[in-house]
Amino acid sequence: MNKKKNPYFIDLTDAPKITQMPGLETTILTGLHNEKMMMVLNTTLSGHSVPEHSHPHEQIGMVYAGKAILRIGGKEQEVKKGDLYCIPANVLHSDTCIGNEPFVMLDIFYPVREDFILKLKQMSEDQKE
Repeated sequence: MNKKKNPYFIDLTDAPKITQMPGLETTILTGLHNEKMMMVLNTTLSGHSVPEHSHPHEQIGMVYAGKAILRIGGKEQEVKKGDLYCIPANVLHSDTCIGNEPFVMLDIFYPVREDFILKLKQMSEDQKE
């Protein structure tokens, strides 16, 4: 069957990836074509942590795979596949992958993370050189 590109369905094998820092990889699923929201898979590799940070984007999501200690606004909880979370804009948050399996978050951001788009463009330019 000839698989034709359909703008309404996402092909994970075709989604661009960025490395934000050692141990944190992001697969960009939506937000590159003038959408108002961005959906990504953020993967924290085993043995790694994402340092505490904040951003002006609202972030909601679900644990897609793995387990971690997720810290949001000074509160901490062990999370696993299927757990849901909500991170308001400008609230400090971080995670630490626990176990041998990568911790994967299906994140939705509003508005679109322009910093992710810029990083993707920079990585693309670096590969051309």
